[in-house]
Amino acid sequence: MTIERARSARSAVYADGGMVCTGHPLATAAGADVLRRGGNAADAVLAAAGVLSVVQPMMCGLGGDTFCVWYGHDGQVEALSDSGAAPALATPEAYHALGHGERMPGRGMLSASVPGAVDAAFTALRRWGSGRFDMEALWAPAVAYARNGHRLMPRVAHHLGLARDALAQYPASARIYLRPDGTPLRTADRLVQADYACSLELVARGGPEVLYRGALAERIDAYMRSHGGLMRGEDLAAHHADVEAPQSVPYRGAVVHMPPLPSQGIILLEMLRIAEGWDLAGMTAADEIHLLVEAKKRAYADRLAYAGDPRFVDVPLGRLLSAEFAAERRASIDPRRAADGVAPGEAESDTTYLCAADRDGNALSYITSLSAAFGCAEVIEGTGIMLNNRAGRGFTLEEGHPNILAPGKRTMHTLQCYLVTRADGSLWLVGATPGGDGQAQWNLQVLTQRIDHGLDPQAAVEAPRWTSHPGTDPAGLPAPYRLDIEDGLPEAVYADLAARGHTLRRMPYLSGVGDEQLIERLADGCLVGGSDPRGDGCALGA
Repeated sequence: MTIERARSARSAVYADGGMVCTGHPLATAAGADVLRRGGNAADAVLAAAGVLSVVQPMMCGLGGDTFCVWYGHDGQVEALSDSGAAPALATPEAYHALGHGERMPGRGMLSASVPGAVDAAFTALRRWGSGRFDMEALWAPAVAYARNGHRLMPRVAHHLGLARDALAQYPASARIYLRPDGTPLRTADRLVQADYACSLELVARGGPEVLYRGALAERIDAYMRSHGGLMRGEDLAAHHADVEAPQSVPYRGAVVHMPPLPSQGIILLEMLRIAEGWDLAGMTAADEIHLLVEAKKRAYADRLAYAGDPRFVDVPLGRLLSAEFAAERRASIDPRRAADGVAPGEAESDTTYLCAADRDGNALSYITSLSAAFGCAEVIEGTGIMLNNRAGRGFTLEEGHPNILAPGKRTMHTLQCYLVTRADGSLWLVGATPGGDGQAQWNLQVLTQRIDHGLDPQAAVEAPRWTSHPGTDPAGLPAPYRLDIEDGLPEAVYADLAARGHTLRRMPYLSGVGDEQLIERLADGCLVGGSDPRGDGCALGA
């Protein structure tokens, strides 16, 4: 399936000295500046991530989680998983006693898990950084934007409007993000985050200990105790990042690498395994979309049935990602009819994304998130820190479910990012998108546009996009299937999909589903960047 309409005004960006792609121009510029000053891909990403925590406060911050995949110029591929666990006091019985049934609360202190983003950033810097920069230098632009203020981009203002009621519940949040009359800040308004600037400085100078055992840990503990939360200083002190081998599968002669569980990147990997059995390049657009949507339904059903924190759940990954299992799931798809319900296979036998590549051949694929837009919506008074609501969005209180809440357990994570190597082990692609349960689906489409159809990175991220609902979020289950699909394809494609039984909702082209960033490294070392016009960001060479 290729683009069947005029391209937008953007074109791919080409550079030799390095490339940064993020969802905000100020963050991209900060990362590119680090590359120009001699930093490597890890340095650039961490500088950009610091800025993103200020200029995209609904997406990420010191209270979020992070997953990433690193490619070293020596060919080594490593993954970092840094999602926090549920507090020791967080049991299903505790939530039942507070009036919650099978579903977790979506906002407030009871929805938060231990944040992993700070530990992830410092672990990445120690392990992969060039050694030329410390975190105080890398986060200096972020501190300046937080303290002096910055002008809001349209996407941030849009999310503020959507989250206005949630933010208004909490005085510390309302003072930062709402006007005195209670209306949300708008595009081009100046957002000043003085308390957050101080917290960023404390962490940059003092390291992760400040958040997990020091002054900020004490503030979080005290706030939790006085506002009905269950997280304590002991939960923060017990946290640590995991650096391990990525989860990887072959696809068309390349290898796709993802962070391991509890990231649900396994969904994308299973879908690719299923798709590899089809000649996507030789199909009609309707055939391709139909088959990929049906593959999505099966991969999501398998994730819901089997996946959880591997420290608590025996996940049959070898089976789920095997060629044999993919063949079985592929054979269960009717090429002419959409499934109304999909059972799991037999397995026994909002977020922000950024990436960078440097002239030496290193690359870092990095995704960090508060979970829902503005996370738990409740800022820790005096710190400017918004904690995630990952526990509330990810766990269930349903007895026997692999993702049921338990003390010290990590919820399954929508966060995922990819890195693709060629058959010879050289770096090829690095990319991903924010967007909850849309991530695996949109990443699938971008990868197949690039690998199967040969589109350049910018054209691949601009191709008309679809999203199949529901996903894996417990709050949205159960629900009937619906296929949201952008305009930009011939009318016959939409008619064909409807005739196969898909319930369609048409959306304007480039209407805001996803914010994919993609970097390709060509054989001669040239870097090619593509940035999704559905978001506010850009690609920039150094």
